Amino acid sequence: MRGAAAGRSAIRELARRLDRAFGPQGWWPAKTPFEVMVGAVLTQNANWKNVERAISNLEAAGSLDPEAILALSPGRLARLVRPAGYFRVKSRRLRELCRWLLERCGGRLEEFGRVPTPDLREELLSVHGVGPETADSILLYALGRPVFVVDAYTRRVLSRHGVARGDEPYDEIRAEFERALAGPGCERRFNELHAQLVELGKRFCRPTPSCRGCPLETWRPASGR
Repeated sequence: MRGAAAGRSAIRELARRLDRAFGPQGWWPAKTPFEVMVGAVLTQNANWKNVERAISNLEAAGSLDPEAILALSPGRLARLVRPAGYFRVKSRRLRELCRWLLERCGGRLEEFGRVPTPDLREELLSVHGVGPETADSILLYALGRPVFVVDAYTRRVLSRHGVARGDEPYDEIRAEFERALAGPGCERRFNELHAQLVELGKRFCRPTPSCRGCPLETWRPASGR
């Protein structure tokens, strides 16, 4: 990314502009922290509306908890999550996450309260099929930990505005956002900014950009392109 001071200043300005443009997003939409975890697995390479359909299938089947998911046959679970795409892969990943949850804390997420965030992140990354973006989504949205989630929308916005190349290692970008927006209550700032970047990406900063009316249309960070 750009020089540390300039990059963090640009991130703070980005956050201000998107907050003015979009306001609170109320993300992640879910009834329970475990549902957030399920969504974090199913949303990989998937449209959120299709993820919601898959979650609704699990709920209708009475299978929206770790023990119930593991009690399903692999074929039945795959059919339930089919709307989310890559259903065989995702059903296996979901089972691995549920197995880890039950072995690690009996499915009681409050047991994680005493585990430092870096340690818990490493544990999540050790679960088969859980990568950095999924782990950080779980930490931020399900467990309220102060970590920033980096996704393709974030990379695209940073690259187009000259704040980053866009191909930096995941943890490099994550750390810059966390340093730029650190402070009391920062988990809420991370939550809103990530959701606002997703909204920006869906509405304006698409693969083929639609810049007219974009809240960043005239934004040119110092030394940016």
